[in-house]
Amino acid sequence: MESIQGVGVDVVDVQRLQQVMEEQGAHFITKVFTDTETAYCRSKKKPYQHFAARFAAKEAVAKAMKTGWSGSFRWKDVEVVNEPSGAPRIILYREVAHALTGSHLHLSLSHTENTVVAFVVIERTQP
Repeated sequence: MESIQGVGVDVVDVQRLQQVMEEQGAHFITKVFTDTETAYCRSKKKPYQHFAARFAAKEAVAKAMKTGWSGSFRWKDVEVVNEPSGAPRIILYREVAHALTGSHLHLSLSHTENTVVAFVVIERTQP
């Protein structure tokens, strides 16, 4: 039997995130994004939309975990990758992976030119 453990949603203004990234530079990027995410976003025509989508997904995971940025949550412990079909998928590492052992995460991303939304559902398998 499976049950919903948590739901999280986040909305990011692309221009605001771009401004933060330009002001804080490499420090912000290396603190928040994995090397894989950074390479992916930088390969795109509109990289800031893709950075914003990944940032929103990480925030949505933190909200779904009900920990926010405290506890076991670390930015780079949540990585957003794309399936060959283009569908986004979350890979978990270290503390977050441990905290969500036995769970499946569902991720949906959507965006306009200026706004990105991420929706995450954490589903836990019950014994």
